[in-house]
Amino acid sequence: MATEIKVPTLGESVTEATVAKWMKKVGDAVAMDEPLVELETDKVTLEVNASAAGVLAEIAVKEGANVEVGALLGTIDEKATAAPAAGKPAAKEEPKKEDAKAAPAPAAAPAAPKPAPAPAPAAAAPASATYDKVLSPAVKKLIDEHNLDPRKIQASGKDGRLVKEDVQKAIEAGTAKVTYGAPAAGGAAPAAPKAPRTDREDEERVRMTRLRQRIAQRLKEAQNTAAMLTTFNEIDMTNVMALRNQFKDEFEKKHGVKLGFMSFFVKAAIAALKELPAVNAEIDGDDIIYKNYYDIGVAVGTPQGLVVPVLRGADHLSFAGVEKAINELGVKARDGKLSLDDMSGGTFTISNGGVYGSLMSTPILNPPQSGILGMHKIQKRPMAIGDKVEIRPMMYVALSYDHRIIDGREAVTFLVRLKDAVEDPQRLLLDM
Repeated sequence: MATEIKVPTLGESVTEATVAKWMKKVGDAVAMDEPLVELETDKVTLEVNASAAGVLAEIAVKEGANVEVGALLGTIDEKATAAPAAGKPAAKEEPKKEDAKAAPAPAAAPAAPKPAPAPAPAAAAPASATYDKVLSPAVKKLIDEHNLDPRKIQASGKDGRLVKEDVQKAIEAGTAKVTYGAPAAGGAAPAAPKAPRTDREDEERVRMTRLRQRIAQRLKEAQNTAAMLTTFNEIDMTNVMALRNQFKDEFEKKHGVKLGFMSFFVKAAIAALKELPAVNAEIDGDDIIYKNYYDIGVAVGTPQGLVVPVLRGADHLSFAGVEKAINELGVKARDGKLSLDDMSGGTFTISNGGVYGSLMSTPILNPPQSGILGMHKIQKRPMAIGDKVEIRPMMYVALSYDHRIIDGREAVTFLVRLKDAVEDPQRLLLDM
């Protein structure tokens, strides 16, 4: 009896994944619930486990291929048994059959370069790049492949979003093609399409992972959509460092986790967000959504790229609760075990570039959020304290914000409130 291995449900708004790695070969024995294949989505990497024991009979999709939810990945033969070691060469012949199928590809290589899209003005980006609403990867792919203008397509999805069926109808009707204005009389002809880049021998071309593609897309989306601005301040870390040094051993002994600076900044940020709710809000069309809850995203760097797991209900967590949650999410991020739930939502983000030695930066918004706090390296500097000059441990902080809903006064006030709370940590303990 053959059991199919299919792409599971990937989460809300996620319709596609990339086959990152097969952990078994055709002919290998498979145990119940054993990881078989690793899929990479826009947000997380997840494993697909075996739903039955047996032998991996077929691999239907190779590594690097894109698959949709419900697609067939392979099959397990429940009645078969794995071949003994001496028979392993026979199992290896299966990939050769696949290679044989793919053999015609090199022969066709001279004709392989795909005809470039109609020479519309070369500098024109795909219409989807300037569309003001979020497009799922599957929808964006269809729009770009068929050179469609998403503004001309009737949307039937939730909140006026385009779904795949809308795009397919537009393709059949042929009514949503991108149109380019004719050059002015006597004007210069459109520039020729850019020639394909020729790689040097000492260069290596590596395909971007789906996660890296999504990061690039979202960062560019934030720059194209939001009226992004950054304001700065500096914080004297003397008191919070003294408090931490005084209680760090006792804190770790009692709670089983180290007392870091992040818990102080999370608490201070929440206090400022409560006073300035626009920084915790988001824009939805012509409306502003004010959120009376505080799910704080904490940016974590991983070998695969930057991810932002979320501290749920951070305003209800103690200092120890914040440190434990951050530690757990950090371990899951580094091990590639974050789930979609771990990273969905979030009302405000904190990024600590100081762990890498950054002295100052301008963080980019995490859409649809309207604010992101950037922490930086603590560095001793001479400061005027009263009429004296003293050496103090200082940290620059930055708030990038969406100027469409956050005024300069609110942004500056947010950082001042944050500065006051961190410089006098007793305020946090007394909820002041």
